[in-house]
Amino acid sequence: MFDWIEQIRHKPAAAPPRTPDGDGLRRLLATRGRAVAAAPRLPRNGPVDRGLPGTEIAPGLHLIEAFLPQPIPAQPLSLAFSRRPDDSVRPQDLLFFDTETTGLAGGTGTRAFMIGAADWHRDAARGEGLRVRQLLMSTMGAESAMLDAFSAWLAPTTVLSSYNGRCYDAPLLKTRYRLARRGDPLSALDHVDLLFPTRRRYRGTWENCRLATIERQLLRIQREDDLPGSEAPGAWLDYLRGGSARNLRRVGEHNHQDVVTLAQLFLRLVQAEADERLAPPAP
Repeated sequence: MFDWIEQIRHKPAAAPPRTPDGDGLRRLLATRGRAVAAAPRLPRNGPVDRGLPGTEIAPGLHLIEAFLPQPIPAQPLSLAFSRRPDDSVRPQDLLFFDTETTGLAGGTGTRAFMIGAADWHRDAARGEGLRVRQLLMSTMGAESAMLDAFSAWLAPTTVLSSYNGRCYDAPLLKTRYRLARRGDPLSALDHVDLLFPTRRRYRGTWENCRLATIERQLLRIQREDDLPGSEAPGAWLDYLRGGSARNLRRVGEHNHQDVVTLAQLFLRLVQAEADERLAPPAP
């Protein structure tokens, strides 16, 4: 008689509707955010300009090359300007380099999407000149190929030269090599950072010692339509999201001028130190 009552009494209660926990909700929002960020930009007025300079040498990795005819310094270059009066370097061993990165703060989340380098080079077809090579990633997956390509430009005799690269560019690249499970090709190389001798010689002469200021005031270089380095991360991210390549090409032009400026600044610092040593003592 009471069987149906007993069945009701022992029937399990219906489970309350589930609500997503905090971690699950954050994962859901992050997934949706990534999907929105990765969505390609739809063109409004015709097709988007996606053209990148150079040659694609690996999937998503472009090599941009230029050659500026000029005589290679005939003698070894003294490093006395860098407080190394007993040291010198063969001009052909110098590699001037600069990176463009996905952020300006550094850290393991920051990567270089472009590496530019310049060196004095001689070949039968073009003669003597400053060779400029740049590696540009157009996809996130091209980083390993870029690191391998840059390693191939280095030799045991290479002397790196940069502007604040000892504190920023070199440590960043070393981190990327380590995270890519590759050997670090930079630590064993000599590195002449031009920021510090430039500050010692010209501090107080102009408003600051930023590279753009030094090249304008000391080297008389005037850039046209230059994209500030602070805008480089946004230009690359915009391209990844399907935007125009115009600003990314401007990043390449900015990087090209940076490494050319480094070569000119190196020679100017060598000459300024030599002139100072040869000057007659003040009466």
